[in-house]
Amino acid sequence: MDTSRQLYETDASGWKRGVYGDVQATFRAPIVNWIFRTLMANEPAFTRYLWGQVKPLFQTRAFGQYSVRYRDVVLSAIEGDGGNESGLQTYRRADLDLAPAEFRELRGQAATFDVVGPRLAALFEVADRSLHGESVGSDPNGDAAATEPLPDWLDRDRGLSPTMVEPGGVPDDLDETVERIRAFHDLDEGLPSVYRCLAQWPAYLRTAWSDLEPALESPAVERAGEATDAFVDSVAYSPRLSPDDLRSRGIDEETITGLRELLETFNRGPIETVLPALPVYAATLDAAGRRELA
Repeated sequence: MDTSRQLYETDASGWKRGVYGDVQATFRAPIVNWIFRTLMANEPAFTRYLWGQVKPLFQTRAFGQYSVRYRDVVLSAIEGDGGNESGLQTYRRADLDLAPAEFRELRGQAATFDVVGPRLAALFEVADRSLHGESVGSDPNGDAAATEPLPDWLDRDRGLSPTMVEPGGVPDDLDETVERIRAFHDLDEGLPSVYRCLAQWPAYLRTAWSDLEPALESPAVERAGEATDAFVDSVAYSPRLSPDDLRSRGIDEETITGLRELLETFNRGPIETVLPALPVYAATLDAAGRRELA
């Protein structure tokens, strides 16, 4: 699979444009993430099938409960059991020397990543397990929440559409910060989308990373993974994405292997440590979402 190929929203047409719109509406975020753009560019038929299989997982109240729990366990781990022991900072506009419009844009874009974080974590875990022939929904939740609809208001209209610096366009004064970020997340090259987004505000990213790097050594990643595992074990709707399911749809072995390797990389590689950082960045700007579902 050529991961340098992407089908962007502005270039999508026909049913592909429709899938993108459905992803945005279901994820409740003004963004179509890299994984969908890359899959659509390389394997459009599979992408349509994948989305049809996983979409119901994101439409239940149980998913809503998981999404707020994901955020809460991460932030609780950063804050410490005694309450903010690690010094999770909240930055005001004056702290960052930003104009009101700049600060509003930073907060809105950080909120979008906060929204998509648990959604991507669940997607990667479901797809990775399925493509390895492992179980999804092995211990289904018997509560009504398992099949009740996701509350219409949850995460609705919270974020702004993210913009980013070009892959090679990170400001020079962030070189040291970027190297530390890459080392922490074990990234060989490049930067994940959230960091290319936050790099538009160098003063924020430099300050936030300096403050957060020690705190991110907390159990946040482990606890986020545990929350995701528990949700995926409990889902009421099990997608048909095993290798045998894909073979029955005429997908060849080479493609199945490429898909398996790609989703495994996202679920078990550096991105596994990036996703739990998303609610943390939003929290530093007082832009994080709810931490409980009444």
